[in-house]
Amino acid sequence: MFEALSSKLNGVFDRLRRRGALSEADVNEALREVRVALLEADVALPVVKDLTAKVRERAVGVEVLKSVSPAQQVIKIVNDALVEALGGGEGDTGARGLDLNAPSPVPILMVGLQGSGKTTTSGKIALRLKNRDKKKVLLASLDVHRPAAQLQLETLARQVGVASLPIVAGETPLQIAARAMDLGRRELFDVVVLDTAGRLAIDEALMDEVAQVKAATRPHETLLVVDAMTGQDAVNTARAFQDKVGVSGIVMTRIDGDARGGAALSMRAVTGAPIKLLGAGEKLDALEDFHPDRIAGRILGMGDIVSLVERAAETIDQAEAEKMAARMQKGQFNLEDYANQLKQIGKMGSLSGILGMLPGIGKMKQQIEGANLDQTILKRQAAIIGSMTPKERRAPDIIKASRKRRIAAGSGATVQEVNRLLKQFDEMSAMMKRMNKLGQKGLMRGGLGALLPKGMNLPGGRKPF
Repeated sequence: MFEALSSKLNGVFDRLRRRGALSEADVNEALREVRVALLEADVALPVVKDLTAKVRERAVGVEVLKSVSPAQQVIKIVNDALVEALGGGEGDTGARGLDLNAPSPVPILMVGLQGSGKTTTSGKIALRLKNRDKKKVLLASLDVHRPAAQLQLETLARQVGVASLPIVAGETPLQIAARAMDLGRRELFDVVVLDTAGRLAIDEALMDEVAQVKAATRPHETLLVVDAMTGQDAVNTARAFQDKVGVSGIVMTRIDGDARGGAALSMRAVTGAPIKLLGAGEKLDALEDFHPDRIAGRILGMGDIVSLVERAAETIDQAEAEKMAARMQKGQFNLEDYANQLKQIGKMGSLSGILGMLPGIGKMKQQIEGANLDQTILKRQAAIIGSMTPKERRAPDIIKASRKRRIAAGSGATVQEVNRLLKQFDEMSAMMKRMNKLGQKGLMRGGLGALLPKGMNLPGGRKPF
């Protein structure tokens, strides 16, 4: 999401940087381009007008135009305006994610149109509450209209390891909701997630049904699930649900798809309800808190290091990582350790998604995706290592021509790919040996250059020594 918008905005800012000193006319011209970029990204017109008016008001002041770095000042002003549009800024508590500050069992009502990812999101939320917040969760499907909807939620509950309300044929959504809350109280559940029925379009019957369930269960959170790929339709859906039912927060799904991103920028202004969670993939653990400042950073190509670190902390096995670090320090790193590293990276999500969180990588996004890194690097290399014998993985030096041919045939790779993997591993091992030999003081004295082989220059042609 946001790739096209990010690319266009960065193009505008690059031109501003090249000009050095800025006039009011330069700022106005840049704002016209920003306005067009936002409209093309499907941002609602009132939001575009408000955002550009705020930027113009702040950017044409003397302190900006006469500052040492006016382009950077304008970028900061745009960043602040984006944060406000996304629901952050002054008066905002900064709290994101679900509010569970209520007596148990806390009812969470899931609403939205059919196909928005509501049932899958219910499963994701249950997994998140179980693992991250250590909550006892009950999932209950109130969808009596879509065939097998209740069975789908029951299957998801089994996959994430939480309880689901037993299915009783012939019950109405109100009866199912009442039974779910009763079971939640009797069996001391912390949270009850109520997954309501969706429709292909908004209609009075859907709204009446949801309103009745909400009145009966009095949920602490009413979460509207919308598909980011539907653009302005998602905004219209959010407005309708807020007007008819009232929602406490929004969950945007499929943000990893080819969406223009305008829905996210429009939601808060149009509904008044904050975006609380983002669904970033099909996997059941692909759910993250919404942070306006971090999203603004991604849009402006500044990256999102904080989210990357948080994702790493959640997915990487700490004990395994420490064990591997100790082996590296002793120079005992082998191909089994390398394969484990590939698995750990794979747990964090797609490689292009991880790289997209790094500052300045936005311009390379298309090349990264075009290279299909997840296939050609992670899975390919894991398959090659998997075709080796335990002895070969522990002692790669014994892998000669005949072994390489066998490994290539067994993994569906070429001998050249096996050679490339072994060369990459040798370079990594050599660097680790140099780190071990230099020690901490040697590294501090020599810096990055101390790790490079003699004769190799640093980027830009500088000598390392």
